[in-house]
Amino acid sequence: MDAACDWPAIDAARRQVVPRVPLRWATDGAVIGHVAREHLAALRRWPRSLRVAGDAVTLLRHDGLDEALAEAHHRLRDDGLILAWREEPFTLWHPETMQPLATIERAAARFWGTLTLGAHANGVFADAAGRPQAMWIAQRSFTKPTDPGKLDNLVGGGVPRGQTAHEALVREGWEEAGLDAATMAAAHPGRVIELQRDIPEGLQFERLYVWDLPLPPDVQPRNQDGEVAALRCLPLAQAIELAAGDAMTVDAALVTLDFALRHHLLDEATHARLAARAAPLWVG
Repeated sequence: MDAACDWPAIDAARRQVVPRVPLRWATDGAVIGHVAREHLAALRRWPRSLRVAGDAVTLLRHDGLDEALAEAHHRLRDDGLILAWREEPFTLWHPETMQPLATIERAAARFWGTLTLGAHANGVFADAAGRPQAMWIAQRSFTKPTDPGKLDNLVGGGVPRGQTAHEALVREGWEEAGLDAATMAAAHPGRVIELQRDIPEGLQFERLYVWDLPLPPDVQPRNQDGEVAALRCLPLAQAIELAAGDAMTVDAALVTLDFALRHHLLDEATHARLAARAAPLWVG
């Protein structure tokens, strides 16, 4: 790897250019998200659920909050303010206590800049001594609503309401790579990586739970849900080089680079420089 590499994914993980105000939870005043200033006027339509001021929006707890938010989200979608609608229920989390506050549409999390969880696995082929030699890399379908055609981890996806990160990982393992639960049981956890960045859909505030998944040479991953265009097993050096550029999604690049750090796959100088750049993204 070029020691002068700037690792654009690390900069992208914290890139914020849209003026925003905090979204607060009324019960304790905690910041649970961030809302674009340009959307404040649109939010005054729901005074029972939202207290809108110039410097903050406060989400008010009340009976029927899920239903009230669902109605607001459909209106905001019709207004073109919530993009990439998924019809997937996600949890609205309190980011400090990790208590569930409400259930919302997945796409609305980006509008509010609220915390979402992701589960990713590095699919790795190792030699007989357990040393990693190659990594499975997926190419996203060209019809995906986000990052079509970009390179991705073997397994990666959002954690919906009602699932843990590990449960989501096992489900995604089958959907994206055709790997059954017994195969996914070999995954062991790595780090948690936190992103907070502007994207076309809003603000991505996400914690990526990372696993390493060793795969024997006779296992051939096969996509099941049509969301992956191709799967390739690449030498580690090539996979890391791709992660150091812009061919991968930001999420996948960070997960791959983190693998390189945790397994000490870089020369000493590059390792130290990358670790210093990446450390602010690590949770815990």
